[in-house]
Amino acid sequence: MEGTIFGFTEAQITEFGMTFGVGGLMLLMLFIVGHLAWESKAGKFGAFVLFLGLTFGLVGYVAKYFIQNALGI
Repeated sequence: MEGTIFGFTEAQITEFGMTFGVGGLMLLMLFIVGHLAWESKAGKFGAFVLFLGLTFGLVGYVAKYFIQNALGI
């Protein structure tokens, strides 16, 4: 069990954190942007612009995950 933490290797912990940990933070960010749009009474177009501008980076991260699975990396 040398080189492990609670029976998990460093690679397993990193993979878990990068999928579920970052995924959870992405969901939290969506809720924060939604709350910001709600509190500012932005309307439909304003909320769309907020979501588009503030969460555009999430699209790249999700696309990277799907591309890696499709290529088997």
